[in-house]
Amino acid sequence: MTVAPTARDGRAATVRNRLAREAIMALLFFGTDPNSGGGNCPAVWADTDTPRGPELVFQGKVADAITMAACGKDSPAADDEAVMRIPARMVEQIRRACDAAEAAGTQL
Repeated sequence: MTVAPTARDGRAATVRNRLAREAIMALLFFGTDPNSGGGNCPAVWADTDTPRGPELVFQGKVADAITMAACGKDSPAADDEAVMRIPARMVEQIRRACDAAEAAGTQL
């Protein structure tokens, strides 16, 4: 897969995201942060076709070290995990993604 060179205007991210969507057809897009100005913003998907069952996929800001340490007290992140921040104003998109993942789970 070829990705366009990085551009300050976000074109590379747009191309990369489009190519990723074409390669992973099971992802159902539910929306981005309604207060964002477009690309490169928090987003939510449901992947209804994984070997482990339906999963939610989030794009967001990687949490700072203080937040990661606080979260680590309850549930330390594995090497392949990250703590992310998603705006609460995305609750509606997250609910819809949860509903889709839950519905797909009943079909397994």
